Amino acid sequence: MVTDTRPHPSVRRGLALLTSERPRPEAIRARPNGWWLAVAAVCFGAFMGQLDASIVTLTYGGLRTEFHASLAAVEWVSLAYLLALVALLVPAGRLADAHGRKLLYLYGFAVFTLASAACGFAPSLWALVAFRVVQAAGAAMMQANSVALVTTSAPRERMRSALGVQAAAQALGLALGPTVGGALVSTLDWRWVFWVNVPVGVVALVGGHYLLPRTRARTRVTRFDWPGLLLLAAATTGALMGVSAASGLPVPGWGVAALFLIAAGAGRAFVRRQRRAAAPLLDLALLRVRAVAYGLVGALSGYLVLFGPLVLVPVVLTARGVSELTAGLVLTALPAGFALAATGCDRVLPRRLSDRGRCLAGAGIFTAALTALLVVPPGIGELVPVLAVTGLGLGVFTPANNALIMGAIPARSSGTGGGLVNMTRGLGTALGVALVTLALQAGGGGDGGGNGGVGAWLSGSRAAAVVLVAASVVAVGAAWFGPGAGAGAGAGVGARERMKEGMREG
Repeated sequence: MVTDTRPHPSVRRGLALLTSERPRPEAIRARPNGWWLAVAAVCFGAFMGQLDASIVTLTYGGLRTEFHASLAAVEWVSLAYLLALVALLVPAGRLADAHGRKLLYLYGFAVFTLASAACGFAPSLWALVAFRVVQAAGAAMMQANSVALVTTSAPRERMRSALGVQAAAQALGLALGPTVGGALVSTLDWRWVFWVNVPVGVVALVGGHYLLPRTRARTRVTRFDWPGLLLLAAATTGALMGVSAASGLPVPGWGVAALFLIAAGAGRAFVRRQRRAAAPLLDLALLRVRAVAYGLVGALSGYLVLFGPLVLVPVVLTARGVSELTAGLVLTALPAGFALAATGCDRVLPRRLSDRGRCLAGAGIFTAALTALLVVPPGIGELVPVLAVTGLGLGVFTPANNALIMGAIPARSSGTGGGLVNMTRGLGTALGVALVTLALQAGGGGDGGGNGGVGAWLSGSRAAAVVLVAASVVAVGAAWFGPGAGAGAGAGVGARERMKEGMREG
């Protein structure tokens, strides 16, 4: 007698529903501009991620009061999230390339939304930190696939515009974060900063189910590179903690050196592992494509420039007696300029201007704007136009740079490529905050002006401006030397595969 050990048909149907991507309705798939609906669905995640990144710091006061915790302890609410996010982006992209980008993206939204609700109910500070790590895991599944979903949904000739809209959604979330967070904390409670993610997440899950295309081109993975994941996590965590420690945390010099040595050793071991592993976590051949390698350097520099002023401007203005509310409104000029250029530059710039040309133009604009910080006094009247022009330059540079990177990556590796882009963004964000803080500490010679006075903090602001200008020059160099001869072939391969996938996707 043979016993049928297969699951019941209803169980198999349930498993298939949970592990396979569902096609879009025919009415949406057949729409001439239906791909814009997919981009709109991805923009929910882009908006939500940046809103969460810029809103959480406003909970610090309430957390310190409720849990009787120090500022150093409360900072782990942000630090734990960032460390987990950066470490998991590439693995999440790798899994998405194998199992489906739509599937991982939707699961990421589900995890992020549930973890956000749990954060709001956290009974202790360390429970909140643990829930933030889970939230970061969901965010990694979302962010690793957001760029890939945009580039595989949009026609090749519209990819830059689609990436510009996604970048604008990120800028909008970044701009609204302080305002929304301040309103929630002052009128309700710090827990609502996390609960506000829940309704947005539910809408995004439903919209993504119906609007996002299935994944056709996949990379088969027979086994997962767990040692590679651990080494990558050690390298990124050591580097970020080392930079954070060097920027003012009470850590002895030998401790900072040890963190950087751990990061360097783990990074070296990770590269060796990827060269020898049968199923590597990251295909190092991607980094040998000129457009990808130099594009990632440009992405890191661009996000350093974007997030550095978030530290610099409030410190400089409040040291001169300006209120936090006014400083926040001045700072809004940066993401506002970013969003304006990201969505509107295609209507202004010549269509024949290449992505490389746009990268050079954008990087040149924000380099010139930031150089002005070295020669003009950092008052409100001077900062608003400088920040607005910096944002305009970043809004031209970022979508074109992302299009160069993703255009050079084969469609079957889009998730891994998107993970690389977002990991680089995370590193640029952390470096922007940490290096500007370090420059202010070193140049200011005091703690907010208490010891060094306003003059010392103005000296520190010039040191921070030098850091931002240096990062801008690196972005110009990456645009100039990067995408030349090496981009054409890689971009053609990626574009051809994406066109085939767009014709087959459902």
